[in-house]
Amino acid sequence: MFVTRLISGIVLLIIAFGAFTLGAPVLTVLLAVISVIGYRELTKVLGVSGAVKENGKVGISPQEWIGSSGILAYYGVLLASHLGVLPEEPFVWLMACLVFTLLAELFCYVIAFPKYSAEQTGFAAFAFLYAPVMLSFIDLTRQGPDGKLLVWMILICSWGCDTCAYAVGILIGKKKIFPVLSPKKSLEGCIGGVLGAAALGALYAGFVMERDLTEVGILAVVCAFGAVASMVGDLAASAIKRNKHIKDYGRLIPGHGGIMDRFDSVIVTAPMVYFLTALLLH
Repeated sequence: MFVTRLISGIVLLIIAFGAFTLGAPVLTVLLAVISVIGYRELTKVLGVSGAVKENGKVGISPQEWIGSSGILAYYGVLLASHLGVLPEEPFVWLMACLVFTLLAELFCYVIAFPKYSAEQTGFAAFAFLYAPVMLSFIDLTRQGPDGKLLVWMILICSWGCDTCAYAVGILIGKKKIFPVLSPKKSLEGCIGGVLGAAALGALYAGFVMERDLTEVGILAVVCAFGAVASMVGDLAASAIKRNKHIKDYGRLIPGHGGIMDRFDSVIVTAPMVYFLTALLLH
């Protein structure tokens, strides 16, 4: 299992390196695909999907069709923005995609009432905002000022925190901070993850981005907050799995599970890095 997980992790890192380096449109299209898959994983777990078919596959409900269409429209706007074919600022169009997707979900709920429950409709909207929209901040970070370098902060926060937390937890972890939700996580490991991510961010900012001491400190703080967000994302995804009594969201990535299993922390870290760097650096 460890070898499989390691190989999958290396492959994912290579894909991330290629996509981050190339940027749009490659990164945009890749995120769109990841978002659609992640959305489907979430809606299946949350009970939004249609009935199980005779071949054993889970059907796609109207709410899922609406959500998937909204995702494609949302990333289509991002792609059009990168290609320079939008007449206005992309955020106007992005907000339109968000609002009209949510309105379409409500329209479906009302027209078909009482076929679909309020919970199904709410979960469909939640899944749309949770994974696809929040993941899009990877693309927005990459296309912003110094985005080619700043986008790596997202992975430093999430994967760096995860690695440091695991190492510190194994070495000195004693106090269990989430015994029911995540029995293996310790307070010492969480602190080590945050400090480790901050240290990695500082080293990256100083030696790779070649920033001055003030900006190195700012980016270290950004990574520390991003690390906290990554742990929240990881625990939130785990909480959903425990509520629904499943081990993994899917089996797409050998040794890791599904998209939501591997990108649970990145989903939350991406907007955190985007907004903090936008507010503190520009």
